[in-house]
Amino acid sequence: MISHILADKPHAVCIPSPAQGHIKPMIKLAKLLHYKGFHITFVHTEFNHQRLLKSRGADAMNGFPDFRFESIPDGLPPSNENASQDVAAVCEAAKKNLLAPFNSLLDKLNDSASSKVPPVTCIVSDGVMPFAIDAAETHQIPIALFFTTSACSFMGFNQFQALQDKGLTPLKDESFLTNGYLDKVVDWIPGMRDIRLRDLPSFIRTTDPDDFLFKYCVECLGRASEGSAVILHTFDVLEQEVLTALYHMFPRVYTIGPLELLLNQKQEADLSSVGCNLWKEEVECLHWLDSNKPRSVMYVNFGSIATVTKEQLVEFGMGLAESGHPFLWIIRPDMVAGDSAILTPEYTEETKERSFICSWCPQEEVLNHPSIGGFLTHSGWGSTIESISSGVPMLCWPFFGDQQTNCRYT
Repeated sequence: MISHILADKPHAVCIPSPAQGHIKPMIKLAKLLHYKGFHITFVHTEFNHQRLLKSRGADAMNGFPDFRFESIPDGLPPSNENASQDVAAVCEAAKKNLLAPFNSLLDKLNDSASSKVPPVTCIVSDGVMPFAIDAAETHQIPIALFFTTSACSFMGFNQFQALQDKGLTPLKDESFLTNGYLDKVVDWIPGMRDIRLRDLPSFIRTTDPDDFLFKYCVECLGRASEGSAVILHTFDVLEQEVLTALYHMFPRVYTIGPLELLLNQKQEADLSSVGCNLWKEEVECLHWLDSNKPRSVMYVNFGSIATVTKEQLVEFGMGLAESGHPFLWIIRPDMVAGDSAILTPEYTEETKERSFICSWCPQEEVLNHPSIGGFLTHSGWGSTIESISSGVPMLCWPFFGDQQTNCRYT
């Protein structure tokens, strides 16, 4: 039987895209909603549910009476928990497999005879999970679409159909990747002056007119206006020009960010244990940072999905070694494509006095540590806005997706 206190709470079901860079901001937004009095149901895929149990311990998904976790199957085959999830495969699996179990979950939550939670009053879905719009329509529940990108990247994605209509994508052949074509200035995108093709989200760099990720982005952005609201993880002063344009394109656009700074002002002790890292954090790196001088350490982290070649790993290692500066380097077990991310014993010995190398870390604590002087980053938006919030200058090496756009504006 549901208590009267719980019954009176508005109930938000939050469902992120199943990738580290999407889960983290969604869990922060969910915490802010909880602080404002919402009952929260946070939905993971079963694959990520198991990863979180492994990284954070057996009690990590227990939740609280008014902040609960649920999981739904994503239809992906079991794989190495530390392996990078293929972006296209994850999106395709979500498109094909998640609607039915998500509908079933909403039915369960709204079953007045057996449910121990208040009726669902709204859905907060990642903007790249458009099946949730269909579920919201079926259940007649309002849905807010949370895009975990910058406003500039959101605008860039929103131009994919126009770029195709104007014949700018797909590319005629692969030579267009290197022959200067990508330096073409696109002068008609609202709020984005002097932007080049190469600065737009990388999924336009395809030669395939049926490229799945390109078409998926067109679908997601094409349906953005179907939600009750669009939420962007940014703030007006940072991206005023493009936000002004977006306010004229969508009926309800809300900026909320930086989430980490908002959450720091309203931290609830009982939710401090609710985390989101899919890898186990090696907090020992913080003790190592304590031993270094202020603003002396280079922090290197290419995020949760990007992979490098073995040759690139070696080149970065040589550059860091020859820089003469202390460095904290995050090397995921799956970071080297098709190989193990292992540095030679000689390299480790040579740099051991001024380096700390680990597989994952509590990034916000690292960026706010006084010894950090710079951040070599892949330009994922989560890392970018956290670095801005911490006042840490960035060196950018973007890989794919919105990272090119973030790099351009950084």
